[in-house]
This record gives sequence, C-alpha cells and structure tokens, in this order.
Amino acid sequence: MIAQGLVDDIVARALREDAPWGDLTAAAFLPEPSTATADLVAREAGVFSGGDAFRAAFALTDPAIRVFEVAAEGTPFQPGDVLARVAGPARSVLQAERVGINLAQRLSGVATLTARFVAAVAGTGVRIADTRKTTPGLRVLERAAVRAGGGANHRFSLSDAVMVKDNHLAVLTASGASLTEALRAGISRLPHTAHVVVEVDGLGQIEPVLAAGVDTILLDNFSLPDLRAGVRQVAGRAQVEASGGVTLRRVAEIAATGVDVISVGALTHSATAIDLGLDVRVA
Repeated sequence: MIAQGLVDDIVARALREDAPWGDLTAAAFLPEPSTATADLVAREAGVFSGGDAFRAAFALTDPAIRVFEVAAEGTPFQPGDVLARVAGPARSVLQAERVGINLAQRLSGVATLTARFVAAVAGTGVRIADTRKTTPGLRVLERAAVRAGGGANHRFSLSDAVMVKDNHLAVLTASGASLTEALRAGISRLPHTAHVVVEVDGLGQIEPVLAAGVDTILLDNFSLPDLRAGVRQVAGRAQVEASGGVTLRRVAEIAATGVDVISVGALTHSATAIDLGLDVRVA
C-alpha cells in the first residue's frame, strides 16, 4: 500500500508536464457541457498495477470525474478485459487520459515482467527482488508494481540499508587495511538495526567478508558453478543473494544453485509497457 500523498505528488508533476496551461485541443473543440464515460481496456495479456496512479490522474484533473471498478493490484488480465471505468466532463476525461494510461501501462509492464520471473522460480523458495535501477521519480510506484507481480523489494534508498559494492571496497582497501578490518570498522559505526549486504565478485572474497559479520553476501556476476561453490562456502552463515546478468532464460538455473535471493534490475529498467487503451463513449 502506498500513501496517497506520495502517489498524488508524482501524478501532479506528470499532469503539469502534460498540460501546463490546460488542454488547448479540448478547450477549443469540445463543448463545455459534454460528458463522457470510458473503459480502460487491455489490448494484451498481463498483470495489473497502477490503479492508485490511474485514479489520481483523473481526480487531480477534475474532482467531478468518477473512477470506478478499478482492478485490484496483481490482477491477471487478458485482451479485451476492462480494468477500470471513468465518467465525467469530457474535456477533463480527455485531458487526464494520457497520464493515467501511461502510468498504468508502465506499472502493469513491471508487474507482468516480475510475475514471469516469479513463475520461473516457483517451488524453489527463492525470492525475486528488485533493485534501485528504477525510473527517477517513479520508484515508489515501480516498487509497488514489483510487489503486485509477486516479487520482493530490495532497499528503497541509500538511507535505509547498507550495501557495500565493488567501488566501496576499492576505496576501503586502498589504504592497505584488510577487507575484514575495513568492513568491521564500518559496521561498528552503524546502528545495530542496520542490515549489511556486501557484494563480492570472486570466491576468494567470501571468507574475509563473512569474517566481518555481514548479514547478506551478494555474489555478483558469478557463473553457475561458482554460485554453487559460493553457496557451499557460505554454508548458512549469511543470506546469499545472486545478481548480475539475470534473465528469464537463466533465472531458474540460478535459483537451483541454492541462493536465497535473486535481485533483478531488469524488473524496472527493462520492463515493456503493457498496451492499454481508454475507449471513450460520449454521453
């Protein structure tokens, strides 16, 4: 569930971008008293997300618009299915149309792609998680779409969890300190509630990282044999996450190596928008 204020902030910016001085076409060509009803219709199969943003696009444009029968987050749909209905002043409905559709298409694309990854690892107990590779300004909506598709969320921002990546490690060890010492020093400065993830790019880094007492070890761009070896080496002493080069074709093989989490940047950076349309009926 997303706080409505956050959704409204995102949608309001999109509406200002799309119609900063109103809708010139609608104002010039549509009679002011005219009304319209419209259905949000799927042109292809997918998993729905973005209902709150779709509602907000119309409500913020004109409170006189009603939005109803909105599909629940995570609802699978087929071509021709009606996912929402709107009714109100025709000028306002058409002004809000593009922003509402754009957001619903984008977020349903994220949910649909996530659902495919989740289905590919069904029965393994492995979590499919997103990353911070989100569209700037849309993270809160895209993360909700990942959840709608059955996935899990990684850290939301740089502020709520620790992830020590390869570039951090390069700086940390440049002074000559051992990897274990450098990590322990940083961990000592953290709140006791902070979850610490450390990314490694080779099997030789696993023991020094584990010796520092980290919570999750991320095996980045490991081959399948090295992932299996890494899981055996960790032996339950930390949660094991795999990332890097994860595709639908490979994800089941990665899950079979015994990792706990697979993080997939593609869920948000490479999702294709689902084709949705707003079919208008003039009243």
